[in-house]
Amino acid sequence: MPDKVILKVKEMETYIGQYHILQGINLEVLEGYVTVLIGRNGAGKTTTLRSIIGLTPPSQGSVEFNGEMIHGLPPYVIARKGMALVPEDQGIFSQLTVEENFKIAMYKEDKQTLDRKDWILDIFPDLKPKLKLKAGSLSGGQKQMLSISRSLVNNSKLLLIDEPSKGLAPIMVETLANAIKQIKDHTTVVLVEQNFWLASEVGERYYIIDDGQTVQEGVMTDLVNDKVLQKRYLGIGTKE
Repeated sequence: MPDKVILKVKEMETYIGQYHILQGINLEVLEGYVTVLIGRNGAGKTTTLRSIIGLTPPSQGSVEFNGEMIHGLPPYVIARKGMALVPEDQGIFSQLTVEENFKIAMYKEDKQTLDRKDWILDIFPDLKPKLKLKAGSLSGGQKQMLSISRSLVNNSKLLLIDEPSKGLAPIMVETLANAIKQIKDHTTVVLVEQNFWLASEVGERYYIIDDGQTVQEGVMTDLVNDKVLQKRYLGIGTKE
């Protein structure tokens, strides 16, 4: 059987105020894969994720999730359908404990949800001894772990992760890569990432976004070997 397309975006355009940020985004995300959105700073990657989940509603185009058109729906309705966003700023509640951050994210506190929480804590064991501590006291890497963890407790079918390696030490980026590899066995992932090592380590398919448009797509291993494409759209291999 061919791979199932869980997310399909066609000719999506988005304005922020008077600024025409997205000018034609086209994506097809295959279920069970990690799809990476890459491009230079300001290309429109974050706005793409926010538009998909409805936080920055697109003005034109369509977004189809799991066979259902969702563009125009409120973000909380889209989230209830099985999509979750891990924002660039993490979005955790610093004054609540780690345990409370989990609880406030749960739609219901049933056995399946609690079992998923245990599974998540196995992926991020650093969080286990921190459950009673305030989230604001965590390290940068632990905060990122918590942000991803909160998005997984409700059995999301699609996880949108925005720049998870930003500001993290190399050892934490490696930990993050290993975690995403485990997560993708349970949840489809769309990852926005500037760190090309992380993108190539976990990504299986890629889309390059440039000036608010998708300009290239393919298999990540091909991009890893294409130095011309890397230099043209990502600035890799150029001197500052």
